[in-house]
Amino acid sequence: MGILHDDVVIINQSKNEAEPSVITINCPDKTGLGCDLCRILLFFGLTIVRGDGKWCYIVFWVIPKPIIKWDTCRWELLKNRLIGTCPSCSSAFGISYYSSELQSSMVTDVFLIKLFCYDRKGLSHDVTAVFSKLELNIKKLKVSTTPVGTVMNLFFVTDTRELLHTKMRQEETYEALVEVMQAAIISCNIEKVGPEVTACSQASPFLSSAITNDVVLRTSNNVSVTMDNSFSPAHTLVQIVCQDHKGLLYDIMRTLKDYNIQISYGRFYLKQGRKCEIDLFITQADGKKIIDPSMQRALSSRLQMELLQPLRVAVVSRGPDTELLVANPVELSSKGRPLVFHDITLALNMLNTCIFLAEIGRHVIGDQEWEVYRVLLDEGTSLSTPRRKIEEGVWKLLMGWEQI
Repeated sequence: MGILHDDVVIINQSKNEAEPSVITINCPDKTGLGCDLCRILLFFGLTIVRGDGKWCYIVFWVIPKPIIKWDTCRWELLKNRLIGTCPSCSSAFGISYYSSELQSSMVTDVFLIKLFCYDRKGLSHDVTAVFSKLELNIKKLKVSTTPVGTVMNLFFVTDTRELLHTKMRQEETYEALVEVMQAAIISCNIEKVGPEVTACSQASPFLSSAITNDVVLRTSNNVSVTMDNSFSPAHTLVQIVCQDHKGLLYDIMRTLKDYNIQISYGRFYLKQGRKCEIDLFITQADGKKIIDPSMQRALSSRLQMELLQPLRVAVVSRGPDTELLVANPVELSSKGRPLVFHDITLALNMLNTCIFLAEIGRHVIGDQEWEVYRVLLDEGTSLSTPRRKIEEGVWKLLMGWEQI
């Protein structure tokens, strides 16, 4: 029996801000579905405080971040994005898609938004906030400040709505930028470019060892990952106990997706003190338990590392200048973590620290592809704020601990 389109995603909004809203998803299954759904919730600024799912029926209890302002249109847009990532609503109920290769392999168009404007405090954050609201994903950027107080911003973006090639969508983008920047904007140009501009490159020799080395920093988080094959005749039980952070469930799901692991049942619960307990009943792509001890150790070790340090943050000296480096792992599907630059610029704005130069690039560090954000801080403001405070402030906001 087919699934009615309106029943695929049901959102019950909470009438009380202190209580979570409930999102119910009922659709055919596929490997990596949990990761794709959690990524969308993270992109929309939602924190998952509880989760439950079996086969292709998933329930999330979510609350918006205090810095996110929600309205009816955003909830409706969220629903459309969740429906869009689910396997076809016309598919027969109960069919499982075990290969991520069955997903669309279309290459998304990349556009260059060339924005020339006068500099002011909080400019980069205001622009990234506009892109977030418009669902424009930043793939690569270069922000350069001139000695005369102007800024050249080069944003390489993809459009979730796939409409940026149209005049109407380009005008909508321009008008949204004018609204937030007002007289600061000088010119804005949008053009399509080749996807090769966002291609991965080898790690730069100028990247600090604080980013390239596998060293866990600034965390008292105790992560426990255990596997047991005695609880279920058909599944391996993975039990995770750790401290909560922004995107926690996404980090777990993307790791399992990269290992081509199928989740048959899962439960996520956030306790007092931000302690999380997660139970997952999983199988390999062939539908069998994980029996091989070496595979169990590899998966457990990877999950533990991803939860101990989902991002790497360092403030280092670059000659006479101060540079902020932030790195996050990229999914095998080539998707980066959402809203990272948005949160970096927000944290710097809260710390009264300005950006002189910024860029995003893809680098191979070890056996993984990483998205690396390099931000050269303004000499005047960076000297007035201790480097340790900048590093910790950015880290806390990225991890969802907003008190800077």
